[in-house]
Amino acid sequence: MYVARAGLTPDRLAQAGAELADEIGFEKVTASALARHFGVQVASLYSHVRNTHDLKVRIGTLALAEMAGNAATALAGRSGRDALAALGNVYRDYARAHPGRYAAAQIRFTPEEAATTAGPRLSEMTRAVLRGYDLNDEDQVHAVRLLGSIFHGFVSLEQGGSFDHSTPASEQSWIRILDSLDATLRTWPCQ
Repeated sequence: MYVARAGLTPDRLAQAGAELADEIGFEKVTASALARHFGVQVASLYSHVRNTHDLKVRIGTLALAEMAGNAATALAGRSGRDALAALGNVYRDYARAHPGRYAAAQIRFTPEEAATTAGPRLSEMTRAVLRGYDLNDEDQVHAVRLLGSIFHGFVSLEQGGSFDHSTPASEQSWIRILDSLDATLRTWPCQ
């Protein structure tokens, strides 16, 4: 199918790979699977991506950019608990809408790859939320890690069905977690 091959670009492959990840799971996305999706030989993809790892990095980069865009919109004009909840909801809502892309955003990037992603932008937005809690720079690092651990941990457990067979609904737990995080950040122990 020469027609499909003619339209291939690195960006188009990343977008299609992201869509495929949402359909079949990020771990199953390979250059071979994407080549089948486009009806081309794997070699046709290698003019645009180096290998499956490069493809996955591009999908992860795309996912982080989407999440950063969502976060920028959600955080505009918010502070304190409202900003904290908005940021947490960006992660949770994105994972629900795009499970494969969300997994791609967790890929282990090299330092060079990470520097070219929207990961640092997301981190800066998290720090902006934390400025509303009057934390010093070192404590912000710890708080960023705490928020990331809780947001990603909750999302991972929820996606895996861990909360499906118990009451109350996970939504109630999510609200309580956000309230607890807000209280923790307001009373953060100073060193």
